[in-house]
Amino acid sequence: MDNEVKLHGFWPSPFVYRVIWALKLKGIEYDYIEEDLANKSELLLRYNPVYEKVPVLVHAGKPISESLVILEYIEEVWPHNPLLPKDPYERSVARFWINFATDKGRSAVRSLFWGGGDGKKEAAEQMFDLLKIIEEQALGDKKFFGGNSINMVDLIFAWFACWIQPMEQLVGIKVLEPSRLPSLHAWVKNFKEEPIIKENLPDPERLLAYYTRLTSNLVSKPT
Repeated sequence: MDNEVKLHGFWPSPFVYRVIWALKLKGIEYDYIEEDLANKSELLLRYNPVYEKVPVLVHAGKPISESLVILEYIEEVWPHNPLLPKDPYERSVARFWINFATDKGRSAVRSLFWGGGDGKKEAAEQMFDLLKIIEEQALGDKKFFGGNSINMVDLIFAWFACWIQPMEQLVGIKVLEPSRLPSLHAWVKNFKEEPIIKENLPDPERLLAYYTRLTSNLVSKPT
């Protein structure tokens, strides 16, 4: 019980997968509890009464909420197989890009995939501009954002490695073109082929079906 680790999640969530990958990369055993977000469990509401959202990591009976906070907690409690550089400057650079992804990424995704039809082409170009900055300034010529191995920056940016394909199919717009973003396209391939990542990926067809239903429900709701 003292070292028991549990993760409350919801299968389509990229924020949950960040935590899954971090635990797997560090070799930490845990129990996974799938939540029904339409009928949230009493445990979820007790563990995260403020946001009532997943992921929630429970370690030795103590809950930790919000994916970025959870990743930092995992890194501090289990420092082996580090997900952040040891050098203070390099660590600050990694945190800069983590904050960049959090600050810019959500609004760009929301504009492209949940916005109105007329603005989707403009939103797609804005998304491309964002990804180009990430490719040139953060990734460069490295295999991973962490260099030769996956680090926390890779986990944060991984939403477009695994979720971009079904979302592109949903809106009918291609964003991650190999000819325009060759390094990022190669990174996606490298990331998804890492054994631990490959063994713990959501099914793209299931994701597409989920987001199709979600979009249909949003469109059909009265305003």
